[in-house]
Amino acid sequence: MRFELIKCHGSGNDFPLIDARGLSLGDADWARVARALADRAGPVGGDGLLLLTGGDAQGRAFGMRMFNSDGSESETCLNGLRCVARAGFAATGLTRATARLKTSDALVVRDAEIAPGVFTVRETAGPASLDVAAWPMHVDADQIVETPLAGLPSTRAFTAVAMPNPHLVAFVEAVDDAELVRVGEACEAAPDWLPNRANVSFVEVRGTDLFVRTHERGVGLTDSCGSAMAASTFAACLTGRIAYDTPTTVFNRGGLVRAEAGADGMVTLSGNATVEWTGSVTVDLDPGEPGARDLVIARRHDEEIAAWETLRTGM
Repeated sequence: MRFELIKCHGSGNDFPLIDARGLSLGDADWARVARALADRAGPVGGDGLLLLTGGDAQGRAFGMRMFNSDGSESETCLNGLRCVARAGFAATGLTRATARLKTSDALVVRDAEIAPGVFTVRETAGPASLDVAAWPMHVDADQIVETPLAGLPSTRAFTAVAMPNPHLVAFVEAVDDAELVRVGEACEAAPDWLPNRANVSFVEVRGTDLFVRTHERGVGLTDSCGSAMAASTFAACLTGRIAYDTPTTVFNRGGLVRAEAGADGMVTLSGNATVEWTGSVTVDLDPGEPGARDLVIARRHDEEIAAWETLRTGM
């Protein structure tokens, strides 16, 4: 099947994006498309697949679905949401909308540029939840705040936040990638006490700013995860490391976002939605391991790539 694509990224979290409003593929087929297109060894590559979906009678102008590179579907992806919002704005002519996610909604607004030439979207998601029974996480507590977890290969204290996808956040003096991967892989194995897995982030507090490194559910160690940046911002406020309702900058290896968390659990991120290229590709949907072929890039957006690189390299 031939698909028109937008290759885009939010804070270095890169994705192929498909306008799926006129398509009627089932979940199994979309999972195959995600595995084919997000394959780093294939012609496209990415951290997952984004779908722009239609609006509804509840007043949501458009929606987003996000499939991880392993074909699993995530509750949300806030870096990806900014990219989908940009496509939704272009499709509807809006600059402000409520977007439908898998299990929640988010407000998205075209924002002032965070740097010259960088298309910027502000998104507000939440409320963040501390109810671990909803994950589910089978532990002897209703909430996990600054608490070691016996099932993990680490003695660090974690805070559990759903945004609405599940996150375990630990504050560290310096990020140790090897330790982060060990903890992330333990969660990725879906142990009995954590059957739906979890994203894991190590966070450095740098004054009033944060640096976040994440092992993402269904993806692995990633340079950027938007919901992890939101969950980490809320966890930092919850534990008194930064103040509620105070703008902060959250850095990761892919770039940065501006963030602010409220005591009500709502978190606002403002960051880029950069288009790298547009084109088309064929995906084999037959049973078996899917593949992508015959990629045609119609246009490269070099000016947007350059504008983002100027911001990223100046961090």
